[in-house]
Amino acid sequence: MNLKGLAQKPVAMLAAGIGIGLVIALAIATPLTLIGSNRTASISPDAASDAAPDAAPDAAPPEAGQDQEAEARAAWEAQQRHVQSILQSMDRAELVGGSPTRGNPTASVVVVKFSDFQCPFCAVASSQMKDFLGRNGDEVLYVYKHFPLDQIHPEATPAAKATWAAQQQGQFWLYHDGLFAYQDRLSDSYYVELAEQIGLDVEQFNRDRNSPEAEAAVAQDRELAASLRLRGTPSFLMNDLMVPPGALSNPEFFDLALAQLQAQPQPAE
Repeated sequence: MNLKGLAQKPVAMLAAGIGIGLVIALAIATPLTLIGSNRTASISPDAASDAAPDAAPDAAPPEAGQDQEAEARAAWEAQQRHVQSILQSMDRAELVGGSPTRGNPTASVVVVKFSDFQCPFCAVASSQMKDFLGRNGDEVLYVYKHFPLDQIHPEATPAAKATWAAQQQGQFWLYHDGLFAYQDRLSDSYYVELAEQIGLDVEQFNRDRNSPEAEAAVAQDRELAASLRLRGTPSFLMNDLMVPPGALSNPEFFDLALAQLQAQPQPAE
């Protein structure tokens, strides 16, 4: 599967493939976090990203409903076109890079999660994706990307660099699970404690997490998120589909999207 080929599909074709009605319904379900919407223009991106999933906007008159849906649809489609324009220049190897992965390396569907270890919704998404992979691990390649929101999560970058250090010893996913399970303990002392608990070489771990290479790896993921104009965590891509924020409130969305993406003709390599 070549992302350059996938990115060349018109947005309408891809949206129709998964059901534009479902996509828009999910997108407007959480308007405060709608990627690219005018509603976030007066809210800092980080504040918008951590808004409660079930937070409701100010009450609007009934006649505003159609305008809101049209605005949500236009914003999602604009973001989708921008994502496609970025992915058009990338192949799979470039997108994945040195990021940790799970699943099938040759799967036709690539799921990318941009995540922050101090974000509570990322922890929820982590559990949901574990279930999703349990059902579909042979059908997707799952890629983790760091997107620390430092302005509101002071431990996000240190935690990301700690997982990068664990990855150097082949234990990213176990360390990842330990951080999300105990988000209230994120601190320098816990990073070392967790490394000891899972049997890492602590001297190497400390050296790696404080290295320029760790800083560069996290920065590279953050730059990709910025180029895609991502504004919150968690954010997901499925091939060249920008998953709407509301999808996390409906985990079946990922199974539906996977089935529809697999049903589409694959572009030539």
